[in-house]
Amino acid sequence: QTGDGRIRDEGYEEPEGESTLSLLMQVMLPFLVAGLGMVGAGLVLDMVQHWDVFLEITELFIMVPALLGLKGNLEMTLASRLSTHANMGHLDKSEDCISMIVGNLALIQCQAIVVGFLASVAAMVMGWIPEGEFNFMHAVLICAGALVTASFASFILGVIMVAVIMVARKCRINPDNVATPIAASLGDLTTLGLLSWIASLLFDAKGTDVWLAPVIIASYLCSLPLWIWLASRNKHTKEVLYSGWTPVISAMMISSLGGVILDYTVATYKGIAVYQPVFNGVGGNLVAVQASRISTALHLETPLGRLPRYAEKYCENPGTVFCKSRGHARTARVLLLLVIPGHLVFAYTISYLKAGHTSLTPIFVIVYLCAAMIQVVLLLYMSVVMVHWMWSVCIDPDNSAIPYLTAFGDLLGTGLLAIAFHLLYLVGDKDSDLGD
Repeated sequence: QTGDGRIRDEGYEEPEGESTLSLLMQVMLPFLVAGLGMVGAGLVLDMVQHWDVFLEITELFIMVPALLGLKGNLEMTLASRLSTHANMGHLDKSEDCISMIVGNLALIQCQAIVVGFLASVAAMVMGWIPEGEFNFMHAVLICAGALVTASFASFILGVIMVAVIMVARKCRINPDNVATPIAASLGDLTTLGLLSWIASLLFDAKGTDVWLAPVIIASYLCSLPLWIWLASRNKHTKEVLYSGWTPVISAMMISSLGGVILDYTVATYKGIAVYQPVFNGVGGNLVAVQASRISTALHLETPLGRLPRYAEKYCENPGTVFCKSRGHARTARVLLLLVIPGHLVFAYTISYLKAGHTSLTPIFVIVYLCAAMIQVVLLLYMSVVMVHWMWSVCIDPDNSAIPYLTAFGDLLGTGLLAIAFHLLYLVGDKDSDLGD
């Protein structure tokens, strides 16, 4: 029995949860909306890769996965935390609800500024080590663009996440099923659009208003203590403020490695740009739903540090993870069912809009879908192992699991997509001039 009077079920069987049809209906619509948002992000990336600022400052490509990964680091983590609180009834009192919302918005501003700054530093280091030269103007432009993008995108998406979870709670829909996909739907498009716009403005102003980028950097760094103070005074975010940096920063570094792959491959295969946000986004979107649901189930069943009996072996064999008749295995199968139809819808939408540089030949579709299935299967298995392991060592997976999972999704996705395009090139299905 817990402190608030609930009886925890530490039985041998996983909880049944929603029916398969109910789960599919709740996840499918947000997933499709999220995918269309990622298609929009892909169209933006396909267009801006030809802009002068991206052609001259190629390190911006390294930052793209890291900044897009912010939705996994911050907004999806926020959605997972608030979904757990909603399912446990902690958002039903208006006073607790307002305190939790204000504290979390201050927390993600603090995290966004730090992660944006570190992502820009990582992009500079990874981009300039091979070249052996340092350009100060490029450095301040990258840093200022990353800070503005991270801060604005995190605030906009944070407010939307709060609204979505409150509405889902009122409509008796499980927020775990809808909040993280909606964060993904708007996250990529908002972040890429802001980064491209801000970087272009700063690039155009570098000859006349050289002071602009340094002033932006100084202003954000000076505002950081205020956000730290606000988050540290809130009982709902104080612990996360001190303990939540390792997953956020580690995830940013993992995503940046994916950015290095993107930086190299986009120069060879122009067609990869339009598919990169969609490919990575689908995997991150689906694994975030699974991780959020597992985390909520653990919060409802057992105290932190003690696994329920059905999950005592958190390193399950893949057959158990995907083939059991109930619980999280059933959720994994439902999520896998969405991969191929979802990718087909998104890929043919891109083709219909005549975007990108690659025609949808049968061999392209087969290789692309195989790579997508490999990515999602690996991520869903990793989510089960990682969430249960974190719970067993007293780490709250609501704060730590999704950043790692979406970052590995970015790295796996970009690598698998690069391999897919290279295989297609080797077998003769070369890039066409579609969309040029």
